Amino acid sequence: MKIAFTTELPKEGFRRLAERGVGEWVLVEDMREEWKEAEILVSTFDYHVPREMIEAMPHLRLIANFGAGYNNIDLDACRERGIRVTNTPQPVVEPTAELAFALMIDVARRVSEFDRAVRSQPSEVSHFEGFGVMRNLSHSLYGKTLGIIGMGRIGQALARRALASGMRILYFNRHKLPVEIEQKYEATYVDFQTLLQDSDFVSLNLPYTPEVHHLIGKPELGMMKRSAYLINTARGAHVHEEALVEALKSGIIAGAAMDVYEHEPAISSELLTLPNVVLSPHTGTGTWEGRIAMCENVTDNILAFLQNDLHGMNIVL
Repeated sequence: MKIAFTTELPKEGFRRLAERGVGEWVLVEDMREEWKEAEILVSTFDYHVPREMIEAMPHLRLIANFGAGYNNIDLDACRERGIRVTNTPQPVVEPTAELAFALMIDVARRVSEFDRAVRSQPSEVSHFEGFGVMRNLSHSLYGKTLGIIGMGRIGQALARRALASGMRILYFNRHKLPVEIEQKYEATYVDFQTLLQDSDFVSLNLPYTPEVHHLIGKPELGMMKRSAYLINTARGAHVHEEALVEALKSGIIAGAAMDVYEHEPAISSELLTLPNVVLSPHTGTGTWEGRIAMCENVTDNILAFLQNDLHGMNIVL
């Protein structure tokens, strides 16, 4: 049995596969034809697996996706062939929430902006000239309202951090959460419009579907406070990027912090020049610990699949 990998991943995360001698591993990027004979494909969230690739693998039975999202895979082609698809939702929770919280602090306290200012000081000047009691002011998270759109595992992990920092939590979800979860995070369920109008920070933490394409556009940005910040660590297409640029330039909102982009890997050139934006290169899950844990979750899915243990897999399809 062959296992094809679309991307080189930390081998320590696949230690149990190696110890059990599960499969012959091949890398798609080696440009050899052996990968087409694989029964299992380990794909990564940034690697597009189109119908043509799936059809080129006649023995394929499982796509074990490395990542919580799976819109990189042609699910219709898999469904037609009866190919099982799994993902790794649990290991991404804490690192993604951690980055979302870091971006909130960064954009509100102007950390990256101040870093650029300090570094721009001419090297021949012996002291920084930007100090001053009423200069370089920013905004605190303490006492502010965080509106979370998508109160799933990542949204709840973000709420836990925000609550510890003295923030008030509002959330909008497809379904109202059980009372015990709301009480745990002191979170209040509100409608979409109320969340946008009342939040000082709006964080997107929901999966992508066509129904939420451009969830945040010109009308929604116009509902937000002029002092509010938008945080996106979910999917770039949730936000109409052109509308966001205009809102940031005209002061409709105070700022934004983004880890994902509408036309990724392309990034709007205007975003790169705006001082009230913090940009991160889609690295929400990008910690060494997170990557290894995701590999281990892929291993769990493969071993459960081979044992026909449906309850042991994170099944997408």
